[in-house]
Amino acid sequence: MSKSGDRITRTPGVCGGKAGIATPPGRRRPRVHDLRHTFAVTTLTRWYRDGADVQAKLPVLSAYLGHSCPEATYWYFQATPELLALAAGRLPPPAEHHGTGGRPS
Repeated sequence: MSKSGDRITRTPGVCGGKAGIATPPGRRRPRVHDLRHTFAVTTLTRWYRDGADVQAKLPVLSAYLGHSCPEATYWYFQATPELLALAAGRLPPPAEHHGTGGRPS
């Protein structure tokens, strides 16, 4: 319970209203858990954008979120277009396969 007697689960909705976060009609208000997901994806995207060693930093994000291992943090990641583009940009180019129609022989 908060000092005002509100259940803690209701506090994010109150804070969201005070922060100017509008809830579209027919949608539920953001939850604390939603903010954790957003934080995780935003952090990961920023690391990719900054050229950081994302694999080396994942344990830091995991610990910050209170997880015991990075595997527990993977569930927080959502495939946003920017994140996918940044991650794909780090992949090596596909090998050229001449005479096989682009398929490995």
